[in-house]
Amino acid sequence: MTWQDEHNPMDGSSWFQRVFLDLARQMRWSFLPPLMVYFAAGVSGLTSVVGAFFLKDYLDLSAQFIAGLAFWAGLPWILKVPLGHVVDLFWRWKSLLILMGAGLITLSLLIMFGLVSRPDEMRSVFPLETWYVIALLLAPSGYAIQDIVADAMTVEAVPHANDTGQAFSEEQSRAMHTTMQTLGRIAIISGFVSVAAINIWIFTGAEEMPREARLALYARVYLTALAIPVISVSGMLLHTIIQQRKAAKGMTQARPDTETEVNWQILGGGLTFVVLSIALGTSNLVFAQEIVFVASLSVILFLIRQLLKKLEPAAARALVGTATIIFVFRAVPLPGPGLTWFEIDGLGFDERFLSILSLITSLLTLVGLVILRPLMAHRSIAYIIVLLTIAAGVLSLPNIGLYYGVHEWTAAKTGGIVDARFIAVLDTALESPLGQIAMVPMLAWIARNAPPDLKATFFAVMASFTNMALSASSLGTKYLNKVFLVTRASVDPVTGEQISAANYSQLGQLLVVVGVITVAVPLLVVFVVQSSRFRTTE
Repeated sequence: MTWQDEHNPMDGSSWFQRVFLDLARQMRWSFLPPLMVYFAAGVSGLTSVVGAFFLKDYLDLSAQFIAGLAFWAGLPWILKVPLGHVVDLFWRWKSLLILMGAGLITLSLLIMFGLVSRPDEMRSVFPLETWYVIALLLAPSGYAIQDIVADAMTVEAVPHANDTGQAFSEEQSRAMHTTMQTLGRIAIISGFVSVAAINIWIFTGAEEMPREARLALYARVYLTALAIPVISVSGMLLHTIIQQRKAAKGMTQARPDTETEVNWQILGGGLTFVVLSIALGTSNLVFAQEIVFVASLSVILFLIRQLLKKLEPAAARALVGTATIIFVFRAVPLPGPGLTWFEIDGLGFDERFLSILSLITSLLTLVGLVILRPLMAHRSIAYIIVLLTIAAGVLSLPNIGLYYGVHEWTAAKTGGIVDARFIAVLDTALESPLGQIAMVPMLAWIARNAPPDLKATFFAVMASFTNMALSASSLGTKYLNKVFLVTRASVDPVTGEQISAANYSQLGQLLVVVGVITVAVPLLVVFVVQSSRFRTTE
């Protein structure tokens, strides 16, 4: 399956051909290995429902602490900056990085298996909460390492010329890069779909199980999840086979490390960031997270400034405006774990129903990415962010309504049809496709315009910048959970004794404040950027 030179998806073709058939025509075998690594990342969602229930029911951690923990869990994604340059320099050894990531993921899953199956033995070494924190930090480290390699593999997977040696046009190159990045998001979401369906089957009847049986079920889920590192390693093996076959046929192989020189500013800045993060993370400083955030953002902004010198001035300004808009859109705070706790305690959502919501989210996101691909290819990122921001504001209303009991009124008026679960499903169905859309044009732009000898480095630096937004979001979430205190009921996994009581009295105010920030801040930033010399039409 290859790109045809004469093919133009917009010439005399129907909507179905432009949206679905054209995507299939652009698929190539070289796309498959990075897609398998991305798919493994999506399959990681297999443990999300189990993790949420185990955290809520058996660990005495506050919503504020969990929100802060999410900040540290996001740090490995910022390390894409130095590791991306390492991938450029030592591209031929990338399989070792995939194996390293797989090892970290495996260790995290085994720790969680021990927590739910042998809590007494685990507690004799460290407190259960400490083990949970270790597992929570190991997993994203493994996924981040594998994601770095997969990002560089997507650049290598898109050819510069056809089988006859004729170079592709700018339009064809843009289309293939957009397709590659779209397929990457589709692979991740496909992993979500698979595990959501499995979770629905696994958790059928789980609400009626006693505590011991439920913990045993959780343990089986973590053992099943050991298939995740197997999938990513298989993708790496397939990539090796494809490259060997190309070499046997005498085909030129594009490599990110072609004439790449060591950039000591990137490596030194990355090493400084690692040392600083470890030192502060193990200290007792009150504002350790804030110091790490400011320092790491400063390092990344410095590296971006150095890389932008390799672009034309107009392209550099457009990239600054584009990255700023996406950063702020991703940096808005979230309600935190309190909303999920309320859905479990207050609305009676069980593991199976949350798995159904996850399946709906994944399926509709998958469909949305395919259907909205033409929109991403022809509309500016600023336009897309405005659209997504307004949609996010509207779709925050059902959660606020559920907290204040709107489902009781709708159920009474509709004979019990429009109840809490109906509203949750409807809200999920409408919101699902929106979250993944904003990043696809940005990723395609980076892959298409980055300097040839610094593809992985450029990709990693810009991706790290946008990932910093998620750390900013975690900090904002932590601050809001300090102001609006939310607690849930939890019990000891061994004795069954109650550890904490539920208190959701301030959750409604938290949801309202988050909804206002979600709409107001991104729209203001889009207006400012588009009124400046950094205006973007990308």
